[in-house]
Amino acid sequence: MHELSLCQAIAGVVRPYAADKHVEVVRVQVGALRQVVPDSLTFCWDLIRDYESMPDAELELEMVPAEVVCRSCGQQSLLASRWSVCCPVCDSAEVTVIRGNEFQVTSMDVS
Repeated sequence: MHELSLCQAIAGVVRPYAADKHVEVVRVQVGALRQVVPDSLTFCWDLIRDYESMPDAELELEMVPAEVVCRSCGQQSLLASRWSVCCPVCDSAEVTVIRGNEFQVTSMDVS
């Protein structure tokens, strides 16, 4: 379960900015191509936040759909499946991923 190490990484990003503050919410963008199970990430966050002295910090996930530009047909499209990175219009594998690889802390609320 790599979600546990991802939560440790999130806490590592938050920690320097939250020193001596009460962390209320941590917002994270997760791309569809990142192979992250949202429920597992949330479960692991509940474990990590206690260990990291952020017992009330909620994890708010923004799921980012995968989007590609096809070099064969020129279409920009959302991927229908996270298991196939082919153009949904012409089925070509000659695509450039423009969204869906995100995994980043975007903001947090502290008091």
